[in-house]
Amino acid sequence: MSEITPLRRTIREGSGLKRVGGLWGEVLAEFLGTFVLICFGDGVVATAVAALPGSGRAATDTTIFMASGDWLLITWGWALAVALGVYVAGGVSGAHINPAVTLAFAVRRKFPWNKVIPYVVAQVVGAFAAAALLYVVYFNAIDAFNAASKTQRDQAGGLATFSIFATFPAPYFKGNLTIPLVDQIVGTAFLVIFIVAIIDMRNMAVKANLGPLMIGFAVAAIGMSFGANAGYAINPARDFGPRVFAWLAGWGDVAMPGTITGVPGAFSWYFWVPIIGPLIGGVIGVLLYDWFIGDILHARRALAEQESVAAGGGAHVAQPAPEPGPAEEEDY
Repeated sequence: MSEITPLRRTIREGSGLKRVGGLWGEVLAEFLGTFVLICFGDGVVATAVAALPGSGRAATDTTIFMASGDWLLITWGWALAVALGVYVAGGVSGAHINPAVTLAFAVRRKFPWNKVIPYVVAQVVGAFAAAALLYVVYFNAIDAFNAASKTQRDQAGGLATFSIFATFPAPYFKGNLTIPLVDQIVGTAFLVIFIVAIIDMRNMAVKANLGPLMIGFAVAAIGMSFGANAGYAINPARDFGPRVFAWLAGWGDVAMPGTITGVPGAFSWYFWVPIIGPLIGGVIGVLLYDWFIGDILHARRALAEQESVAAGGGAHVAQPAPEPGPAEEEDY
């Protein structure tokens, strides 16, 4: 049986094959990996918010988040979504599936800057496409929930079903976006620290291809510890792509620019927070990891190589240990 599809067969010779095997192939992988991430991440939110209540599997047809178990359902759902997305795309693109990761790796992990924009575009488009698919699957449940709640998508009450697609700040911030921004910086910094630690072969890197699963566990931990303030987007594509789709699908200002008025905890122009916060946090995270861990590991390896050369009689001049390459830290 052939290992390539009929479509690939048509381009197996010449520049077409080179294109698929290069950046274009990586972009396709980032698209599909992010698509999987959002299908199962936003999908678990759709299940908790609209499908379970509307299907008679909750106390009432508007019952959501009445116990910690609802939040655990979502955090573990997102954990598995991340792991599956990384398993799907990791062998081709490294499965960044997150612009904050792509930017952080460009800053400190020798990821080519000319790939940053193509990766980010693929991630956002993949997230948008996944949101569209989820809408097709769940729009009946969404409409049933809104009808039971006596609200419309573009009203303040529509925030509940909007949460299927994107994030918003908790009411106790009273519209102040400072702490939600800090929350996104902190959450994403931890995410990148965990990712780099898990895939750093100089550190206690996991074996047997368990890296994606451990990264999923890291996302679960962030959601459990830092999720309630602002929904732990920690990924600009995860929030912006579905947010744009929700805006087109009728959620109006609730989605873009992210504004709710006339209710306790009202907020305005929130859409930029889960974009800017994660981008800043990702860079901070990778810098912190290198300052506290990565540079120490590099220094120890360099010293070990120098000692090895000295013990061998000085036949060779010790060279500085090379920085970890893509196979060690970028592919996961």
